Amino acid sequence: MKIHPTAIVHPSVELGQGVQVQPYVIIEANVVIGDNSTIGPYCVIGSGTMMGKENHCFAGAQIGVVPQDLKHIKNRFGKTIIGNNNTFREYVTISSSTVYADDIDEKKATVIGDDCLFMACTHVAHDCLIGNRVIMANNSALAGHVKVENYASIGGLSGVHQFCTVGQYSFVGAMSRVSKDVLPYMITEGYPAQCFGPNVIGLQRQGFSSEAISRIRQMYRLLYRSNLNTQQAVEAIIEQIADSPERQIILDFIRNSKRGLSKGPLSPQEAQINPISDELV
Repeated sequence: MKIHPTAIVHPSVELGQGVQVQPYVIIEANVVIGDNSTIGPYCVIGSGTMMGKENHCFAGAQIGVVPQDLKHIKNRFGKTIIGNNNTFREYVTISSSTVYADDIDEKKATVIGDDCLFMACTHVAHDCLIGNRVIMANNSALAGHVKVENYASIGGLSGVHQFCTVGQYSFVGAMSRVSKDVLPYMITEGYPAQCFGPNVIGLQRQGFSSEAISRIRQMYRLLYRSNLNTQQAVEAIIEQIADSPERQIILDFIRNSKRGLSKGPLSPQEAQINPISDELV
């Protein structure tokens, strides 16, 4: 371990092998940091944070700090659980879970998986659940209780409303206002955010076959281009699309959606003249 003499590390902190704690860092009580992690200058690691191996926090990052929630009980700390090999660039803020007066669920936590990239000035609010290999671009922000599934990407300056879910392998374009759930595998962007079709380039990069991408295209057309309502589109997907992991994931996502799906273009005619949808669908 290398701990700079200007750093303030609480005696209860557990540091793994090879951890670097750089100048003017503050690490509060009841923190665990895994092997070969780097805590950059001026970072704060809040009480109750459990961090895995090989994480890198750049200058000024605030990880597991008290949530910005007026219902949070003062002088008590929540939990933040972070996996392995995550990168938190400059001035990233990750809030711990909120503690309520009647809170008896000790499993509550803000959770981040493995291999994620949080670019400079991104924000993850209290009680969010972030999967593996998620990318958040500069100045994007998640409100409380947001779920972001594996391999999702969120563009810069975008905001996601509380309790929304961003589906796996989806892409949220820059400067989007996301107030509904983002369907897996899709590109969603705008103010308010609309779904413009499959994230083809991203899916190809992740090794999806042409057959799987074709099925995803067909499901997009049934949901957003067929003039069917959501229930009718679900029935059509069951009837017309071959059973596959992609079909099951989309059907489960729709059934479990609490806030409803992000809308598509207003009409097939409007979608046909949209340059994004022309290219991707």
